[in-house]
Amino acid sequence: MNALSERISRLIALGGPIAISDYMALAMHDRALGYYSTRDPLGPTGDFITAPEISQTFGELLALWCIEQWRNQGAPDRVRLIELGPGRGTLMKDFLRAADIVPEFRGAVDITLVESNPVLQKLQKENIAGTRAGIAWRRELEPQLFDRPVFVLANEFFDALPVRQFVRARNGWHERMVGLDAAGSLAFVNAPFAVDHRVPASLKDSALGAVYEVSDAAQSLMRMIASGIANLGGAALVIDYGYDVPSLSSTLSAVRAHARADPLESPGEADLSAHVDFGALSAVARSEGAAVFGPTSQGAFLHGLGIGVRAEALGREKDDETRARIRSEVNRLIAPDQMGELFKALSVLPKSAVRPSGF
Repeated sequence: MNALSERISRLIALGGPIAISDYMALAMHDRALGYYSTRDPLGPTGDFITAPEISQTFGELLALWCIEQWRNQGAPDRVRLIELGPGRGTLMKDFLRAADIVPEFRGAVDITLVESNPVLQKLQKENIAGTRAGIAWRRELEPQLFDRPVFVLANEFFDALPVRQFVRARNGWHERMVGLDAAGSLAFVNAPFAVDHRVPASLKDSALGAVYEVSDAAQSLMRMIASGIANLGGAALVIDYGYDVPSLSSTLSAVRAHARADPLESPGEADLSAHVDFGALSAVARSEGAAVFGPTSQGAFLHGLGIGVRAEALGREKDDETRARIRSEVNRLIAPDQMGELFKALSVLPKSAVRPSGF
């Protein structure tokens, strides 16, 4: 039992079981011991790797996608570009390099990186140093940022937001909590009272043991983003692993050193995540007056943006080994048995928008 586990156990012993969302918030964001407060989780020596770290084509194509949406909306001369959870800054570095082909877009954009991890924020500043002046950092997304057309990038961000779980029992739906077992270790327990009002009516008669997940944090964040885009323009691109129809099973997982781990073992030392409910995010965005396209598979999205053509261009006049490496990297992003099908792309645009490339 590590220090954060002991702290959470004491909290439960004093006040009773806590919601899974509260457990995730403590495990991931505790200022002293939380996972995202203390480390660089990316790369071979970390716990997982993301698409921008695999291939430069990912960030480059996202830049071209944003430029297309900017042009489709009349090329406004003052816009904001926001990346949620920028990792090491790799995506933004590749994005800005590709955006150099359209100086008018680069000149119109103010950049905000939303990052709560001080370790990663330092790496971002080092990685993007000299790329462009005027980049601002924020710990969280705030409504006042939506004072103009805003373009939001969220790659593997929504999956890290806390979820709540509700389990179908004989007498209704009960919230799944984190409590203590007989030995005093962290364990999943069901709250004693039914809370059927938290579950959509269409799921009320699901089989015993069914699990309904909901992320209030994700829906609240999407509401802010979609409202800003519907009112003032811009676009949002969410890329993550998830589903558009509830799976009715727990998707909460932990990863440590690129391997599966127990979500309740050693909180703060493993990455916790849950699959993104793209159906719920789409419904929220539409309720705010925005248009939604997708979700579509990451493979289909990147194919639609021309990743194959870009890979060929990168490999031109290179040696065979370099061309093979480029093909392997791109294959990892688009192949159905790699990231191509598991990961989905969702775009949010103003109501009047035309269907964007990739969708």
